[in-house]
Amino acid sequence: MTEILIFAAFLAFVLFLVAGRGKKYAAILGWTLVVVNLLMEVPDYLVQDNLLYPAIAVMSVPFLAITILRLLAEDQTILQLSSAAAVATLIFVPFSFMPLFRDALISAVVGQAVWLLHAFGYPVQIEGWNIILLNGFATEIILTCTGITAIAILLGVAAGSRDLSIKQGIYAFLIVVPTIYFLNILRVVVVFIAWSDQWFSFLPDPTGTTEFGAGYASFFWGHNVFAELFSLVILIVIALGLFRIIPQLATFARDLIHLYTIEVRGLIRFAGL
Repeated sequence: MTEILIFAAFLAFVLFLVAGRGKKYAAILGWTLVVVNLLMEVPDYLVQDNLLYPAIAVMSVPFLAITILRLLAEDQTILQLSSAAAVATLIFVPFSFMPLFRDALISAVVGQAVWLLHAFGYPVQIEGWNIILLNGFATEIILTCTGITAIAILLGVAAGSRDLSIKQGIYAFLIVVPTIYFLNILRVVVVFIAWSDQWFSFLPDPTGTTEFGAGYASFFWGHNVFAELFSLVILIVIALGLFRIIPQLATFARDLIHLYTIEVRGLIRFAGL
C-alpha cells in the first residue's frame, strides 16, 4: 500500500509541475497522499522503536489542513513549497521504485561503511549483501539508511526557489549531496560501533525488547536518539548554508514560518485551547 501511495503522490506532483490553473488541486492531492502514507507507516516505525517519524506523522495532520486551505487561496509561498515537494519527489521516487538505483545506492553505502570500519580496526563482515556483521551484532542497511531522503528534500527546497541561477544550483548541489552522503556513512559507522561496543549499555532500554539480543539499548540510543538528533542538526546547518548561497531561500523560509505560525495559532483559538 505504501508503494502505491508514494507512486500516486509522485504522479500528483508531476501533474502539479505541468498543470495550468488547476495545479493547486494536484498539489492538494500530492500533499494528502504524502500525509496518508506517513500515517500508515506509523505502526512500522513504532515496531522499529523510532519515535521521530511517528511524531512527524502526527504533526503532519494540522500541517495538511493549513496547506490545503492556503493552496485553495493560491498562496504563492505554499505553491513554492509544493514545487519543492514536487522536485524532492522526482528525485526520491526512482531510488524507491527502481531496484537498479536502490540496490546500487545501498551497496555503495555498505561497501564504504565496511571500508571505514576496517580502517577503524573493526573486522566486520557482509552477510547477504546489505547486512554488516561483527560478533553477533548485525545492522541491515536499507534505503532509509542511505541519506537519499534528506538529499531529495534539500535539493527540492533549493530547486523550488524562485529565480534560481545555474551557479546557485551548482553550489547547492555541491553543498547538499557530498556532505549528506559522507556524513550519513559516518553515521552508519558510528551507530554500528556504538551497537557492537555497547556504548550506551548503561542507559535503560525503553523498548524492553529481546528480539535483537542483549544490549539493544546501545542500538536504540545510538540509532533512534543520538543519530536522529545529529541528523537534525546537520540538516539545519546545511539549510543555513543554502540560505547564504540562495538569499531568496532565506526569505522564503521566514515567510513559511510566519505563515504556519499564524495559521497554527488560528487553529488553536478555533479549537478553544
